[in-house]
Amino acid sequence: METKNIMIVGVGGQGSLLASKLLGHLLLSQGYDVKVSEVHGMSQRGGSVVTYVRYGDHVYSPVIDRGEADFIVSFELLEAARWLPFLKKDGQIVTNTQQIDPMPVITGAVEYPQDLVEKLRSAGAKVDAMNCLKLAKEAGSAKAVNIVLLGRLSHYFDLPQEAWMASLEANVPAKFLEMNKKAFELGKNAV
Repeated sequence: METKNIMIVGVGGQGSLLASKLLGHLLLSQGYDVKVSEVHGMSQRGGSVVTYVRYGDHVYSPVIDRGEADFIVSFELLEAARWLPFLKKDGQIVTNTQQIDPMPVITGAVEYPQDLVEKLRSAGAKVDAMNCLKLAKEAGSAKAVNIVLLGRLSHYFDLPQEAWMASLEANVPAKFLEMNKKAFELGKNAV
């Protein structure tokens, strides 16, 4: 199998590390060679972050170059736009529609770009956009946006539901497990 590339992008504090850990665990459990990168960017709350998950028969490097990402999983709209040059021509963006103002917007130096989903699509990207924050709150915690996104991402993989649940069980503390399972299902089944 040729190597597949997934970029997980967002803002520090949103749970991208747990998402990449869950995805890596899932893919390893399915027999793939997997490389998960360290976080690149400002990992403190509020800074832009990206992690790479690469899997296939033999993966030699954890780094994804421009134009190589099969998927971009974005926790925030502007981050999806920021990393768009890394998406393959036939790649898929799965994004939360939440907008988190970066420092230049907070200070008034610039305005947050409008109509980003439409701009991403007009640039040729396939975009699956949904309000993951709303679904995470419905599941029981605004912090579950990462799991809602993974639920949505699961649509694009031919992997058994039990494998996704086993990865949640292996990586999420027991006291948060049921809430995270609900978040996954809400993301998976969102219309």
